Amino acid sequence: MAQLLAVAGSLNADLVFSLQRVPRAGETLAARGMTTMPGGKGGNQAAAAARLGCPTKLVAQVGRDAQAGMLRAALEGCGVDTGLVKDVEGATGTAVILLEEDGDNRIVIHGGANTAPWSLGGQERAALTSAGAVLLQREIPEAVNLELAQMAHAAGVPVVLDAGGASDPLSPELLRCLAVLSPNETELQGLTGMPTDTDEQIAAAAQALQAQGVGTVLVKLGARGSLLVESDGRVVRQPARKVEKVVDTTGAGDCFTAAFVVALLEGRGHAEAMRFATAAAALCIQVAGAMPSMPSRQQVEAELAAAA
Repeated sequence: MAQLLAVAGSLNADLVFSLQRVPRAGETLAARGMTTMPGGKGGNQAAAAARLGCPTKLVAQVGRDAQAGMLRAALEGCGVDTGLVKDVEGATGTAVILLEEDGDNRIVIHGGANTAPWSLGGQERAALTSAGAVLLQREIPEAVNLELAQMAHAAGVPVVLDAGGASDPLSPELLRCLAVLSPNETELQGLTGMPTDTDEQIAAAAQALQAQGVGTVLVKLGARGSLLVESDGRVVRQPARKVEKVVDTTGAGDCFTAAFVVALLEGRGHAEAMRFATAAAALCIQVAGAMPSMPSRQQVEAELAAAA
């Protein structure tokens, strides 16, 4: 039986507007289409891990509205255990996504239930402290992430934080709990105040975070691939996979981080885990939507076999 992954984070109803391009200041444009899809960084990563065959529990919050049922159904359809998804007063988190025809996007988020007060009890503690790893993101309050991370870290469970979802600095207390921190280059620059234009600069910024207690830093570089800095300073570089057409980059980073953690739970080394995650993300960006674009285990294995 594969090790359990506990994911704690956000759930959003994604309102996706398809556009030729985003409007300029003061301009009104007609959308080519609008759909509502399940998303949120916590939900996306839980769905990605479960679709890859990893037993996955999600700790999250939804409002008491119609979107909550849609999100639960989507997660359960991917194989996620939603027993720790709580209903709270107010609206479910919502993201408005402006999707351009080249696949790029602009996103505005209303936290809703994600940023309402959290109550972490015995069930949540049991899930986090018995997991093979805990995966967090930054669309929920940092105080909640800190409590979750300290809970898992004290039990000897590796904690992985995807830095997406907020631009504020991370607290030293949280950094010291992290086995893996995974920002993109923009988030890395924001966290450190250091330039991230070249691989050398990225590695130096990652090492600045490691000096504050982080174990491994995994930097997502979009079309340039990814770069990992080991705890001993060694650098592992993974190029991106070329795809015929980029349909939607929403959720690609979530897919990558989740797939990387799944590979680690299966006992793969960092370089092999990066290759696995890269193949998953390449499949993700060829499908519209965030959660609906997460590839299956069979698809990723076929992608890797085709490139062998």
